[in-house]
Amino acid sequence: MMITSKKGIDLIKEFEGFEPRIYTDAVGVSTIGYGTALFTPDAVSRYEGRNITEGEATALLELHLANNVEPVIRNYVTVEINQNQFDALSSFIYNIGAGNFRNSTLLSKINSGAGEDEIRYQFSRWNKGRVNGELVELAGLTRRRKSESDLYFNEGLKKKL
Repeated sequence: MMITSKKGIDLIKEFEGFEPRIYTDAVGVSTIGYGTALFTPDAVSRYEGRNITEGEATALLELHLANNVEPVIRNYVTVEINQNQFDALSSFIYNIGAGNFRNSTLLSKINSGAGEDEIRYQFSRWNKGRVNGELVELAGLTRRRKSESDLYFNEGLKKKL
């Protein structure tokens, strides 16, 4: 069974950055560590008023990947993919959320065997965020999507999920 490799985790860490204290992300969700969302009041209270270490943040990231990201790839990607592709999709889903990925044109293009240009284009479409209520292109997301699509097309051994 494929899981996110160190390469994929490092990509997520690079773009998420490390924050030892709870903060509110761009869409109003309480978040800590390497962008790990704290969706419940219990989760927030567990970390409120204290700093976590990078080791704790990595453990939270890996737990989120195992519970919320990797099963989505295994259950919804119906074609064989290699480790780099799995890692790229892990980073993508970690950032946009499982529901958005399940309903994305990117997923349907991957499953239909679309070519590199089309899949790269579908990655690139997810580069916008709300700034003062308006959807605008964000340079950081543009860089992230390029890194993810570059990793996706960096060949490796294909494995059955």
